[in-house]
Amino acid sequence: MSFHIWTDTSANLPAAMCRLLGIKVLPFHFSHNGGGEECCLDTDAFPYDDYYEDLKAGGTATTSMINPEAYREVFEQEAKAGQDVLYIGMSSGISGAYGASVLAAREVAEMYPDRCVKVFDTKGASLGEGLLVLAAQKLQKAGADLQKVLRELDRLRSHMMQVFTVDDLMYLKRGGRISRMKAVIASVLNIKPILRGDEEGRIVVTNKAVGRKASIRALADDLIANIDESDACGIGIAQAGCSSDAQTLIDRIRAKLPNLPILTVPYEPVTGSHVGPGALALFYISRHARAV
Repeated sequence: MSFHIWTDTSANLPAAMCRLLGIKVLPFHFSHNGGGEECCLDTDAFPYDDYYEDLKAGGTATTSMINPEAYREVFEQEAKAGQDVLYIGMSSGISGAYGASVLAAREVAEMYPDRCVKVFDTKGASLGEGLLVLAAQKLQKAGADLQKVLRELDRLRSHMMQVFTVDDLMYLKRGGRISRMKAVIASVLNIKPILRGDEEGRIVVTNKAVGRKASIRALADDLIANIDESDACGIGIAQAGCSSDAQTLIDRIRAKLPNLPILTVPYEPVTGSHVGPGALALFYISRHARAV
């Protein structure tokens, strides 16, 4: 039986790419400067630079997760049409949305016992999620059934590296990742943290660099030392209003690994509001299992 692949906007995949590949997307929502609730399904039209410039200047953004009813609606719609479903979602370690998708999938599966509704926790966000979605679509196109896709996603997830740095440590402080005193001291000393998504999908600080240039070098060097070049997922880069730094990172990687595909995207506004303007992230499949 055929199945449809669903994900969410946290996967950070360009809308045109999702349409072309038949990937369906549920939106996370955000409110910018106290305005009405918005979502970013039309990635081509969103004013990323203006958004991150405003946040840097003191603008605010609040976010909300996808609720069980939204999941239930799309899962039931697919089941009624005779389709099985694979939903590939944002890390349960940083959002309650995955738990909401599990509840909805269970309810729909009980209502339609002949249908298969599966949800997969990527333990990631941005392209740490999106690259797994693309891998699933490629497997599906090659003829893999849903169970085979799930097995391969499980293998890839354990090797998906998510490494990033941020420009403003106060965004980490607001999210409880670092104390205010540490954030202030680090800002005065121009210390930039190197962070990873751990094996449970939580964000942890693993290293520090002095200055922005050093932090970008650290990202590139980490990838060059550890990437599995035989894997077809390629490299993902997400940037929050710092496209020139992203290009510096690309150039450093290309100098050593000129032939690997690189997908570069602006951070979608929900995840981007949590990591803050200037966040620069790198995603790839490592030769080693994910751990910190």
